Amino acid sequence: MAQDNFSCVLYGAGKVRFEDRPVPEISDPHDILIRISYVGVCGSDVHFWMHGGVIRMVSEEEPLVMGHEASGVVHTVGPAVTRVKPGDRVAIEPGFPCRRCKQCKEGRYNICPKMKFAADPPHTHGTLSRLFKIPDDFAYRISDSLSLQEAVLVEPLSVAVHGVRLAELRPGQTVLVQGCGTIGLLAAATAKAYGARSVFIADINKAKLDFAKGYLGCATFVPDLTSTPEQDAVRLKREMDLEDGVDVVLECTGIEASAQTGIYALSAGGVFVQIGLGKPLQALPLLAMCEKETVVKTAFRYAPGDYEIALELLDSGKVSVKPLISSTVPFESAAEAWERTRKGEGIKNLIQGVQD
Repeated sequence: MAQDNFSCVLYGAGKVRFEDRPVPEISDPHDILIRISYVGVCGSDVHFWMHGGVIRMVSEEEPLVMGHEASGVVHTVGPAVTRVKPGDRVAIEPGFPCRRCKQCKEGRYNICPKMKFAADPPHTHGTLSRLFKIPDDFAYRISDSLSLQEAVLVEPLSVAVHGVRLAELRPGQTVLVQGCGTIGLLAAATAKAYGARSVFIADINKAKLDFAKGYLGCATFVPDLTSTPEQDAVRLKREMDLEDGVDVVLECTGIEASAQTGIYALSAGGVFVQIGLGKPLQALPLLAMCEKETVVKTAFRYAPGDYEIALELLDSGKVSVKPLISSTVPFESAAEAWERTRKGEGIKNLIQGVQD
């Protein structure tokens, strides 16, 4: 097996090495190899870099190739592949379901118990390598108007699309987005594209809120860390002139107090969608939820149709991701991109693929 698949490998918290690994073999006739062009840095990458993992840990004995937000160019295709051809520029959906379980057959492959997601220890390696193997139907051709850098953000945009679709957002509704990170910004942009009458975005980071104002032109809100979530919700409704509250809350922080504020800010019968992942156990104001018959939904990554919708939003110009790209570093400087993200520098930091 050829050993010229240069890769960025994590051996534990703060321990990164660059080494040649085996080139993936096309074992299924529908497999393809993609030459990786760019990889984006996600908050989960920072957790791996700082702590060695999130739930399952990386170690010296079981190192992991990092990265899951990626774009590239089709390099090699299996004998049954007709959807793409070598040279096609593609966005990559980095999770591959079993296709056979109950969840997959019901069209909910994102919650497949046997999902193989890129950079998921101990055995599923990520996209920070010269070549990455995926099933051909998880590669999405991009239009000439979209750069390979922008194509990296199809992955987080699909997360936002999934959350908005779960909310069943209708034109004319009001939306509160909790969190000004990449997902929060894209959730707000998607809500606007879906016809929301007003979109409000909340965060404790003023610099990110200032960016959101320029990017989205929406009203912003800064929570008071000395107030209770209920008090914050009252102030938000007063400042935003929302007598009855908002119709939809898209919670993108994973923080308990933020979720509570969002629920208190909802109107009666409103929809709350939890998109951000946080601590395993969190308290919710059940009495307030019951009194308003709040609809609560949880979102996990993306499901059938989300990538196609994300690409349509980009191609139509309804959503733009170019302003979110803050920096691009060479492949061998991947740790620098993780550090920038850890320090809160920029919105989306990219790592360039291996250069010959």
